Amino acid sequence: MSETRVVMPRVSEAIDDSYVVEWMVEVGGTVAEGGVLLRVETDKAIVDIPSTASGRLVQQLAAVDDEIHTGNDIAVIETD
Repeated sequence: MSETRVVMPRVSEAIDDSYVVEWMVEVGGTVAEGGVLLRVETDKAIVDIPSTASGRLVQQLAAVDDEIHTGNDIAVIETD
């Protein structure tokens, strides 16, 4: 087994900061690559952030209401 760190993607050309609204997958839950991992809020919209790997979510690196920046690690997924 290996671990993959999910990095916060750029959600808009002009926006680098957003806030965690809701985790769609709890620690211990499984997620498919491309499946919605969490929702974040920018100053303009709520955006679904997809997982970049399939596997089991082992760590959420940001809590609800935390500010996150483009390029920051946001989750760790255990992959097969």
